[in-house]
Amino acid sequence: MEFCGKCGSIMLPDKGRTSTQLKCRSCGAVMKKPVRAVKITERAKPENKVIVIEKDVSSMPITSANCEKCGNKKAYWWMQQTKGDDEPPTQFFRCTKCMKVWREQK
Repeated sequence: MEFCGKCGSIMLPDKGRTSTQLKCRSCGAVMKKPVRAVKITERAKPENKVIVIEKDVSSMPITSANCEKCGNKKAYWWMQQTKGDDEPPTQFFRCTKCMKVWREQK
């Protein structure tokens, strides 16, 4: 592993015109050092996916909640597990007037 002499960031392999070289993604500095073997492993950060309910909301319960978008004081609500099982569920709200969706984590 090599670090950039200018900014200290990690140098990554980059295919040049004639050979593979090391290039800094932060400042663009290039190191003309021969690269023999390269193994790049990136860990993807797990995304918290939120499922938006687009079906008939008339069957959902209604509560008092202030909508920041339109000022309405009533919203449909539902609970959904958005994180791990050891985390509390997230409460979602949907404005009964403008249909804006927001959440409140417990």
